[in-house]
Formats: sequence, C-alpha cells, structure tokens
Amino acid sequence: MRVLVVTDAWRPQVNGVVRTLERLAEEAPRFGAEIRFLTPEGRPSVAMPGYPEIRLALTTPSAVARAIADERADAIHISTEGPLGLLARRHALANAIPFSTCYHTRYPEYLSARAPVPEALSYALLRRFHSAAAVTLVATPALKNELAARGFRNLAIWSRGVDGSVFRPRADAALDLPGPVSLYVGRVAVEKNVEAFLKADIPGSKVVVGDGPDRARLERAFPSATFLGVRTGDDLARIYAACDLFVFASTTDTFGLVLLEALSSGLPVAGYPQAGLLSDIAAAGCGVLDRDLGAAARVALAIPQERCRSFASGFSHEHTTRQFLDAVSGLVRPLAA
Repeated sequence: MRVLVVTDAWRPQVNGVVRTLERLAEEAPRFGAEIRFLTPEGRPSVAMPGYPEIRLALTTPSAVARAIADERADAIHISTEGPLGLLARRHALANAIPFSTCYHTRYPEYLSARAPVPEALSYALLRRFHSAAAVTLVATPALKNELAARGFRNLAIWSRGVDGSVFRPRADAALDLPGPVSLYVGRVAVEKNVEAFLKADIPGSKVVVGDGPDRARLERAFPSATFLGVRTGDDLARIYAACDLFVFASTTDTFGLVLLEALSSGLPVAGYPQAGLLSDIAAAGCGVLDRDLGAAARVALAIPQERCRSFASGFSHEHTTRQFLDAVSGLVRPLAA
C-alpha cells in the first residue's frame, strides 16, 4: 500500500508533527507500506507571519492535482490545514477520492493566544475541514470525546510512539547547573506558555531547549534560565537524561511527543490540569497537575524514575504505525491518473 501524506509542516521545521511523520515513513515498510510526501519542499513559499521558519507553499490547484496524480497512491492522508492541505482536500472532493485527516493541535486556542479570533469561529472552520474526511485521526481518547462533543465526526485514534533505546536514563549525562534541573523542550512561542514555566516557583535551575519567536524576549526577561536552542537526536536525548523534571505548560497541544521522550528518559512531568495524555500521566503516578505550576513541579520531583520509564514503554512506534495504516487502509482504491 502506498500512502500519500500531504503536509504543510515539514523540514527544516523541528516539531512533533514533522518528527511523527518522519518516523511513520521509517516504520511503514515493516508492514508492507510506503509513505510518500507532498510538502512545501522545492516549491515557492512565503514565511508564515510571526514564524519565519515555517514556510507556506505558494502553488495552484492544478499543480497539487498533478502532484497527487503522479504519486498514484492507494490512499491520501491530509496532515495539516494549510495551503497544501486545503488544495489537496479540494482536489479529493472534486474527484470523489476518499481521504483521511489529522487533528494535531488545538488551533482555536492557539490562535486566540495570538490574536482576537473567536474560538467558536475557528472550531467551525476546522469542523468543516475535517468533517469531509472519511476518518480524522486524533491522538487520545479524551481529544476524540472533546471533538465529538463539538460536532466533529468519523474520529479514530492515532497515538504516538517513543524510541526507548534513544530516550533513556544515562548515568553519565550531566549539565553544569545547580540541581534539581527542570526542562522544557519545544517551540518557544506564546501559545506554548513557556513564560509560565520560567515564572514558576521551582527550586534549582531551568533549561529551555528549542527556538521560536518568543525566545529573544524570554532570554532577556529570565537571564537565570539556560536557553540551549534547537537540539536533536542523541544530543537532545542526553539533555533529557541530565535533567530531573519536565515541565509542560502548554494548554493547546493535543498530545505532546516531548512528554513521552521525557518520561522514557526517566523524568516526571509537571503541568496544568487538562484532559488527554497529561491526565493519563497523572493518573499513572508519573506526573502532577496543578493550577499552580510550581506546586505541581515541587511534588513531581519526588516521583521515581522507573515509574516514568515504565509508562512510556507502552507507547511503541510499531503500535502507532499499525494504528495509522489500519485507519487509512479503508480508503484504498485506485486513483485516476
């Protein structure tokens, strides 16, 4: 089975969506499947306002239609609601081609954090976009229930995985900082609520890994915090292992791949009360949720490393790849050239 994934989020972006899709492509051949991509790469593009590292493709309906036809895929998955996703959706509907979509982020809350956009309007637009799909994939049962209550339909679970051989405790990993060391990994932007982490009353040191439009301001405002920029692979894994706590202040993420990476590395989690993976982490005794982020962090520091890693071991790439392929296999049909 050949699956064409249409995504506006792509390299050189470093985020959970891109990393999830890359790993999906690596794992799919084990199941007799091939993942192909239609991305902004190699196309004229413009920077997304406020996010120069995010490029939005400048293309036409006919160009997207030709690209889809050239792939001769068995199924189409539209990963994002950007320019490529919108044009691919248009083509699929015009030609009666079934497709799947994915709801990655709580965009209404994301937008309202940056601009006076009513959440009800954003949800209406997203509901229209996704409800045309044969199936919309979401990361957790809690999110599935939440979206169903908002009128979304044809929802199915596509979880996420973590590589425990890479993200693991390492006795020789260390940062030259007073402990305990609390960590944030991800985009440094207002919707990620990084400032709440930096303001929180947490003993020891605070480390921020990642980049984004809010980084310069936060570095000036919080000179005692350590900003390490973008890190990947083994370098990132060693930073996780050198820390004692992971703090997740975002309220717009639907999953947070970094949560699994932190837990697999043995780090307990502190965050705000919310449904989804965070509530599952707290229920398993691997994290603490509190409206006072500092209070959550101080309690979470006592959680044993082994409990965190055991929870993360339940999220394998093999399982998540099978979930995805099972979901899109129902779309398989010959596509017109």
